[in-house]
Amino acid sequence: MAEDTGRRIAAAFAAVCLAAGVAAVTVAVVAGPGPGPAGYVSEAGITDSGYAGAYRIGIFSVAASLLLLAGALPPGLRAAAGLLGIGAVATVLSGAVTCSEGCPLPPFEAPTVADLVHGGASIAATAAVVLAMLVVLFSRAADQGLRRIAAVGAAVALPVAVVVALALLLVGRSTLLGLSERVLLVVVAAWGLVTSGYLAVRSLTGDGPSVPTRDGSNVSRR
Repeated sequence: MAEDTGRRIAAAFAAVCLAAGVAAVTVAVVAGPGPGPAGYVSEAGITDSGYAGAYRIGIFSVAASLLLLAGALPPGLRAAAGLLGIGAVATVLSGAVTCSEGCPLPPFEAPTVADLVHGGASIAATAAVVLAMLVVLFSRAADQGLRRIAAVGAAVALPVAVVVALALLLVGRSTLLGLSERVLLVVVAAWGLVTSGYLAVRSLTGDGPSVPTRDGSNVSRR
């Protein structure tokens, strides 16, 4: 019982940290001197930006939320928790290493080492969270609610991720890439927020931790 309470508290704090982090990054992106939809979200964190501090605070808050969500997941979802942990570490790295002006990325631009580290960490963080969605979706340790949330998240995130990858490799810096990156980040954040909220409040509806049955389904333990 105490362990379940700890997970619910972790989930609640994960939701708060994620909401605060997304709000801070959004303010930095919208109010900062970025190039608009054709630019990357990471450009809000460039040293010359007046909102770089807000951006980094937001990124580190998102990293904290991923760690808290990893701890809030049911014990049977260790693989998903591990992926969220990797995502948290990569998010911290992306916030700690600032890209240069324009955040150039290959193959159409000439990036610095810092650009490659920042870009690689950002991509790794997003990929880890999307993979965590898939693990939850196909895991018997996840109850029906978690699976449904993961199914919706993955159904939207995967095609958008493909668009981002193709735009990066075939088009380069463009409105298509900038907008698709933002959509993917919104989907990932929404999945994290809804999942955290679900884990935090499901006990209030009378549902407890899920228990796999012999036929592969899950029932809630009262």
